[in-house]
Amino acid sequence: MDPKLKFQPPVGFVIPIEQLFGEDEEETQLLRSMAEQAEAYLSRFPWCQSIKAKYFGAGVGKVLAVFLFNIVPSRANVDEWVWVVVGDIPPAYLVIDECKSPSSALVAYIREMRRWIQLALQGRTSSEVIPVNVPPTAEWARKLKKRMDFLQENILPRFQEDEIERA
Repeated sequence: MDPKLKFQPPVGFVIPIEQLFGEDEEETQLLRSMAEQAEAYLSRFPWCQSIKAKYFGAGVGKVLAVFLFNIVPSRANVDEWVWVVVGDIPPAYLVIDECKSPSSALVAYIREMRRWIQLALQGRTSSEVIPVNVPPTAEWARKLKKRMDFLQENILPRFQEDEIERA
């Protein structure tokens, strides 16, 4: 068996991180830096023993990028495949259950962040929502809402169009 097939991603529209490229050399460098941020973010979690394979899904330099990682979990109840979203937004990881493409991972990210925003507007948080690395205040909620609106209106359609073109 070809060892590369063992790490074949169970989702579409991703490429090995080594093949990552942007619209120009500057964006390529920004996206590569974001890949390093995503890897560092994921590696901080005790349930991630190591990373076996890395993939680039989609991104816009300095704004947002979606990566897929195949990990060696340190516990039995941890998924081996996770999306990581990084950029000028709070970083997050997502399981691939409902997210079979970078655009669907972004949809899930925005949805989960909007759940956090609703609680933060009330000064609350919950273990039931995605963790965010800022205090749950109305001020942060409003700032994050603006970013989520921007992502939904400007970045998500771009990701979806790219996937249609690649299909």
